[in-house]
Amino acid sequence: MSVILVHGLWHVPAHFDLLAAALRERGIGVVVPELHRGSLAADAAAVQAVVEATAKVAGAPPVMLGHSYGGSVITGLSGVAHLVYLAAFVPDAGESAASLGGPAPWADAAVVRCSDGTSEIAHGRAAEALYADCSPQVAARAGSLLRPQAGGHGRGVPERAAWRSTSSTYVVCAHDRVLDPDVQRLMAQRCTRSVEWSTSHSPFLSRPDLVACLINEVLEGPGLGAS
Repeated sequence: MSVILVHGLWHVPAHFDLLAAALRERGIGVVVPELHRGSLAADAAAVQAVVEATAKVAGAPPVMLGHSYGGSVITGLSGVAHLVYLAAFVPDAGESAASLGGPAPWADAAVVRCSDGTSEIAHGRAAEALYADCSPQVAARAGSLLRPQAGGHGRGVPERAAWRSTSSTYVVCAHDRVLDPDVQRLMAQRCTRSVEWSTSHSPFLSRPDLVACLINEVLEGPGLGAS
């Protein structure tokens, strides 16, 4: 079986390089699609196409991991085996990431609004906001990969709530400075099960082996069911 990793706002597929390598070392197929398609609906449509192509090749529906905004993306999908929400939004019908709480005030202060309608993370703020428990080298590389983000994605509403019919796991990141851990704990109640880690917002960078082990457990566990 394969896993599809869905990144968050301002991020790109290369942010998942360490996790993808850890998964491939375990013999797990990994696909990391590019978002930044202009809206939540467009991002979800692009990832849905990847889901269908991956399932066709693998002969089985994939497991999805969504990080942060990526949770809104995976919530709108169909034909998946399991949903992993990593410090991610879990919207219901009619809800958006913004309506669920959006970024914590501390993180929102690190966001620069640009005159062209995009936003970006302020220079020098990425490490403390997003990668607080990463090594300086990993945090520096991750910060260099960040790109400007078009507006409106956080207000997008998914077309369906896949977690209502598909098994799911929520990972609460207890030292997150971006998405309030208390908000995460509330959203985790919507999932089949939840775990809590003493990490910041980006354990796929600070603890890739930990994330890989969780995904491996999901793949080997019973009860995977596609919707």
